[in-house]
Amino acid sequence: MPEHAVHSTIQPLTCSLAFSGFFRPGDILAFHRRDPQAVAERVEEHSLRKGLLWSGVPGLLFIDLLPGRAEARLDLDGPAAEKERPSFEAMVRRMLGLGQPVEEFERRFADHPQLGVLIARQRGLRVPAAATPFEALAWAVTGQQISVHAAISMRRKLIQAADIRHSSGLFCHPDAACVAGLGSETLRKAGYSVAKARTLLELARMTAGGELPLDAWEDSWLHGRLDAQTAEGIRERLLDVRGIGPWTVNYVLLRGFGWLDGDLSGDVAVRRGLGRLLGSEEKVDAAYTREWLAQFSPWRALVAAHLWASLSAASY
Repeated sequence: MPEHAVHSTIQPLTCSLAFSGFFRPGDILAFHRRDPQAVAERVEEHSLRKGLLWSGVPGLLFIDLLPGRAEARLDLDGPAAEKERPSFEAMVRRMLGLGQPVEEFERRFADHPQLGVLIARQRGLRVPAAATPFEALAWAVTGQQISVHAAISMRRKLIQAADIRHSSGLFCHPDAACVAGLGSETLRKAGYSVAKARTLLELARMTAGGELPLDAWEDSWLHGRLDAQTAEGIRERLLDVRGIGPWTVNYVLLRGFGWLDGDLSGDVAVRRGLGRLLGSEEKVDAAYTREWLAQFSPWRALVAAHLWASLSAASY
């Protein structure tokens, strides 16, 4: 059934968010356009449609990026309480990167002899976030040490294996409880290695059981953004899990919580982008990248995102 044909008497959750400063909708839409088969996300010129679970209920998220504002709506296949509206607005704000202090960052480093070039070229760049921290965590584990293309395929198979759909027909990304119930054999059929399947299942079980309080950490967004103490607590808890290293933790902090001070010096693309920015004929190693990024704290991960974007721009 096409989306426009879905009719429901259930009141949707809605919000309207104004943009301050320069906003780049293309970055947001590109992040959700990664899967060409579009089983869980559909991106049009100025809009996103995404299937997700909201308190275990299948939902269809609409985000329309209009001049100066975003209009968002969540159509659920079940009831939603009015008290959930602040959490919904916080989710959309985080997904769009609206809590990220990019204007302050750009003012601070506009004249930097190296980074200033990227800031001028990529003004207003924000880091899009996943709809939920668990979705970001699942993606980070999926993408460990493989190509983006392979990770996208595995993510799609995971979503299809969970087989949760909104009434519109769009698949929903599974939540922790759903992934915990899939089992190792199902993940292996989706392309996960034994080690990755074990790690993802452990994280899902910990999250569903409350040992990994992603929802509690996410609630910090009701107050604007993640604070350093909470970020450090997340880091320590995740690093205790077998199969989780610094890159995964810092990627989850960035894509799941919008934390902009993670150290992504271990990322191959970040190092490649830095080498290109510096005009280096030799590969830049992780130690040098870590030292170079340190000067930009508390915006190290945002600088890494600028380096990612510089590679994308150069590839066209």
